[in-house]
Amino acid sequence: MILNGKALRYGDHVDTDVIIPARYLNTSDAKELAAHCMEDIDKDFLKRMRPGDVIAAGNNFGCGSSREHAPLAIKTSGISCVVAKSFARIFYRNAINIGLPIVVSPLEIADGDQVEVDLDNGVLKNVTKGTQDSFPPFSPFLQELIAGGGLMNALKEGKL
Repeated sequence: MILNGKALRYGDHVDTDVIIPARYLNTSDAKELAAHCMEDIDKDFLKRMRPGDVIAAGNNFGCGSSREHAPLAIKTSGISCVVAKSFARIFYRNAINIGLPIVVSPLEIADGDQVEVDLDNGVLKNVTKGTQDSFPPFSPFLQELIAGGGLMNALKEGKL
């Protein structure tokens, strides 16, 4: 699976409270959560973002509370992948569980750079700058989970 999109760049320690503010946690409706994704860190996120775009961030993306709402809001907003130098462990697991691809990489990516993520071969390219990095490719199992919409969908469909 190859993902292509423009990067929306954020810094270090982007916590789940700015990914989806706590005031919206009275719903588990994915579309409602997506309508407020990133609004406390980037009020124009939904205006700037196009389906297939990629969030690029620094260290410790998804730190804070362990809410599954955060990766769900990102995925439902239309973001295809999150690339960061490091992730909070629980965010990493929650993202995989809901079918949001995430990639750990130190590759420098600026806001607006065109990015290509090859999950099958473990290659991340900054097309704009002509640079690339490798990461462990997603296993066939993880690729199937992501393509199927996450762990719960796989369980409901009897694939696990």
